[in-house]
Order: sequence, then C-alpha cells, then structure tokens
Amino acid sequence: MEVPESPEPIGFLLVPNFSMMAFTAAIEPLRMANRMSGLALYSWHLITSHGAPVAASNGIVVTPESSISGAGRLATIIVCAGLDVHLYRDKEVFSWLRRLARNGVHIGALSSATHILARAGLLEGYRCTIHWENLLGFTEEFPDIDVSADLFEIDRNRFTCSGGTAALDMMLHRIAPRYGKALVTAVSDQLIHDRIRGPHDQQRLTLQSRLGIRDAKLLSVVAQMEANIEEPLSRDDLAGSVDLSTRQLERLFRDKLGSTPRRYYLGLRLRHARQLLLQTDISVLGVALDCGFVSASHFSKCYREYFDKTPRDERQEAA
Repeated sequence: MEVPESPEPIGFLLVPNFSMMAFTAAIEPLRMANRMSGLALYSWHLITSHGAPVAASNGIVVTPESSISGAGRLATIIVCAGLDVHLYRDKEVFSWLRRLARNGVHIGALSSATHILARAGLLEGYRCTIHWENLLGFTEEFPDIDVSADLFEIDRNRFTCSGGTAALDMMLHRIAPRYGKALVTAVSDQLIHDRIRGPHDQQRLTLQSRLGIRDAKLLSVVAQMEANIEEPLSRDDLAGSVDLSTRQLERLFRDKLGSTPRRYYLGLRLRHARQLLLQTDISVLGVALDCGFVSASHFSKCYREYFDKTPRDERQEAA
C-alpha cells in the first residue's frame, strides 16, 4: 500500500440544514481508514461560509474549523447540504468553489449539494447524481446537466452521491484505487457494512418493498401511475393493461392498499406537485399542468383537500 508523505487534506463545507447522516457517513470511512492502516492517510477540516457555527437539518449545531477565506490547503472539498438547498445563493461560496476547481482541487457533493455545484457552474460536462427527492427539481432547473438516479457518481475530479448511507459507499470507492481493496474491506467490516454497493445500485427500495405487496398486477398498475404523472392514464386503460375489469381493479386496490385507484393516483400526482412547489420556481399553473390537472383552480381545490392548505400557502410557508 502506498504510504503518503502527509495526510490528504479533505475539507467539508457545511451549509445550513445539511444532512448529518450523509456528513458522518462520509467522514467515518476516512477515520477508519487511518485506524485500520495505522497511518495518517487523511485529515478532515470543517468549513462554513463565514466561519460561524451551522445547524444540521436535525438541529445539531457544528462548530467549524475555519471560514472559506481561512481554509488551508485542500486536496478535496466536499459540499454537504440537505433541506432547502434550492434557496441557497451564496455567491462567495460559488466563487470560492470555482477557484478551488481551477487549482485542481477535487470537488464532491453529498445529497442535495449537487444543486450547489451546478449553480457554481462546476458540473458542465460531468455526470452527477442527487437524492431521489431532489431529482425532479434539479432536472427542472438544470435541464442540460447529465444527472442520473444512481447511488453515486464519480466522474474524474467530480463526485456526487444521493445522500444518507450512499456517502459511505462512495467514499469507500474513492479510497480503494489508492489504498487497495484489503483496506476498504477492513473498513467496511469495522463499520458493520456487509456489502459495498456500486454506483449503479438503486437509491430507493423496490416498489414491492415500499408498498409491502407482492401482487404483480397491482405493482404493474402502480408503476404505470408513477411513470405517467403529466398525462394520467384512465382507469379503463390501467385495468386493461393487466387484463382486469375496472371493478376487479377497484377491489384489488381496496384490499391491498385501502384506497381506490382514483384516490391513490391523485395522491401520487399531488405529492409530485408538492415537490415541484418546494423545489422549483414553476408557477402554480405550470405545476398543475405538469401534474395532469386541467386548471389551476381544480388543482388548488384538490391540493387543499389533500394537504389542508393551498399550493400558494405551501410555497409561502417554505419561503
């Protein structure tokens, strides 16, 4: 194994409401690599925009080592974000990240921080990923960026992950080329991580696992619903696609999901609309049309009945 002359300095830029889960899942493999190798392979340095403490999305406040202006030499910088990243517009941070990129620093993002790299102009020509909940808003804002729904992406000197425990797998894949499979296996074993996932592993549980059902026809219908939000399929088309009558389909939904097909489909579309309202600047009418509603008034009525607030109230409360 290569023995470095000095630890590789890795900076973690923490922005307000960052994901504590993704942050710790990225740091712990570095700590454990040092421990299992008996060498100082890595050092890590916590940074915030102006050097002030910052709260994670769980409310825990973290005190940084420095501000961006006071950060020392870094080989890698990893941006950590979480909730409300669509509101983040720190031009000083964007400029700092671009300056690091010009100096050859490797740049990564955890969870929704992919948004920040994109706004800084650091993902043009790179493939990236983001948490599945933020994927919709990201593609709306950055239609020309090559984004996937994979667990993580390592593309030359840029790397991004979907968040949560995916940060652990991504960091293990970054450690392996330099320090070998044996060390990565030892680190994974110590962290009770029984399988090192690859970049193309799925972010989300399978539909069967999410719904807790095994009926193939019902799973097929729900999958079609999820794939057809903007132009909803009719109940007749859904039933016919799995060789059921509409009455049989109604009974299947009631027995397995405790809902009617119409109500279930409406819920999918409204939850999709909520993500658009919270993650994008699309007008209420635009969101309505993107989710298969024929008018803003009908959309608002359905939204209020489902979430007990109007779309405009939803957006204003989140601002």
